[in-house]
Amino acid sequence: MKKRKKGIAAEFKEFISRGSVIDLAVGVIIGSAFTAIVNSLVNDVVMPFIGWLIGGYDFSGLKIVLAPAAGKKAETAILYGSFIQNIVNFLLIAFVIFLMVKGINSLRRIGEKEKSAEESRSAGPEKPTQEIELLTEIRDLLKK
Repeated sequence: MKKRKKGIAAEFKEFISRGSVIDLAVGVIIGSAFTAIVNSLVNDVVMPFIGWLIGGYDFSGLKIVLAPAAGKKAETAILYGSFIQNIVNFLLIAFVIFLMVKGINSLRRIGEKEKSAEESRSAGPEKPTQEIELLTEIRDLLKK
């Protein structure tokens, strides 16, 4: 029998129906929503607070002007305030992900401990060591 080639539609259906691809898509969507939340947290809460702490600076307006605006030509500037905000965004996202992974790992360890404890209970009593067996035999012989 000849092997029939899969059509592109069948290959795509097989690819898209894999669990890991669906998990990745869900992760990307949740990551996008999470990024919007973190951006709001940084821009609306953290950066104004940091600006207030250091004397009322607005980080979003911090820049080094290389060439001022002239007529129809726009200003050319290095927006290092925006860069600082993006660094804070990254650090917050990394910290939250660290906490999530740490929590998941601790839950996993608790589950493994419970599983091993249950397995040891269901396995019954442990077999006595060779010394204990010999001592038991000696005791039984002495009783006789």
